[in-house]
Amino acid sequence: MKNYTEYLWFNTKNRRELINITDNVAALVDKSKVEEGFCLVSAMHITAGIWVNDEESGLKKDVMKWLEELAPIKEDYLHHGTGEDNADAHLKRTLVHHQVILPITKGKLDLGPWEQVFYAEFDGQRKKRVIIKILGV
Repeated sequence: MKNYTEYLWFNTKNRRELINITDNVAALVDKSKVEEGFCLVSAMHITAGIWVNDEESGLKKDVMKWLEELAPIKEDYLHHGTGEDNADAHLKRTLVHHQVILPITKGKLDLGPWEQVFYAEFDGQRKKRVIIKILGV
């Protein structure tokens, strides 16, 4: 069994962003030399997530709009009593989820025809990281 770990770092320009990291993850799978196994991609911050879907601008706008409808920016969250102003970001992360496990087949990231991997930032403009952990043979 082989294992490989690396981190991707982000410091987004905007508070909310979707960043396509598919090529970054695929390059790390290649670097790992794992032929058959799994790749865990996990956002290591409680206001960011990992999302797998289509690289299509309308869909990305739709998901951000949908998340805003479900977890809107507003002042009356109880979490804000701690001095924070990012309760909506925590809720959005809960909806998107914080990690995914992706298959590796014949040494390559094995995604569906339209699947792409995104770092989903909901409270950005500061340094955060994503762990990539690859296990297999």
